[in-house]
Amino acid sequence: MNSLDGKIAFVTGGGSGIGRATALAFAGRGAKLVVADVDFDGGQETLRLIELSGGEAVFVSCDVGEAASVEAAIDRCVEVFGRLDCAFNNAGILGDMSLTADCTEENFDRIMRVNLKGVWLSMKYEIPQMLRQGGGVIVNAASNAGMTGTPELAVYSATKGGVVQLTRSAALEYARSNIRINAVCPGLISTPMVAQQAVDYPDAVANFTELEPIGRMGRPEEIAEAVVWLCSDAASFVTGHPMAVDGGILA
Repeated sequence: MNSLDGKIAFVTGGGSGIGRATALAFAGRGAKLVVADVDFDGGQETLRLIELSGGEAVFVSCDVGEAASVEAAIDRCVEVFGRLDCAFNNAGILGDMSLTADCTEENFDRIMRVNLKGVWLSMKYEIPQMLRQGGGVIVNAASNAGMTGTPELAVYSATKGGVVQLTRSAALEYARSNIRINAVCPGLISTPMVAQQAVDYPDAVANFTELEPIGRMGRPEEIAEAVVWLCSDAASFVTGHPMAVDGGILA
């Protein structure tokens, strides 16, 4: 039931980290996919890895904060593969860490544009295609930070909480249209984004790692497995769910 043979998947932020791991997991389950990212080199490397493993994919340059760019990426998916069965709206940024009153308006707008508007725009263009073809599955990338307060990451946390609520509301709207919509809420995951934060804010990253009950950071592949499961028939009765994959930190 965890097979995705013959399915067409779409992954934003597929050029690195969780997005790349999920793209590879989709391909490993038999799906063909579109890898979307603003990072051309990263996207091409993901494409190379998929093809090396025997999978089939295309890369599209996509800025998730720009409506025309997202629409063009979905159109490209349908043009190449004929449909869209599974979407993982993963593209996101952490932004600058700061106390709430010290956050700049520029930083606020940048994080909101990618993390929240980007997920909304992705669903805005994915859902009509899924309605036309009779169904589909969407998974949005939220975070455990969207489920609890996180000092010095107030704006990031707000965007991820917004993703959770977008997910719940949209899931209810389209439940009877054979479209399931869920979210994954990762804890601290070993990605290039977190590696950069470890350079910029070593004490903060060390503290976050120490808080993990499981005693380590998660791996991108562990989030990918959750996404693939949510997109499979094994999760056919799951919708509107923010799934924590966080080593127990929310518990």
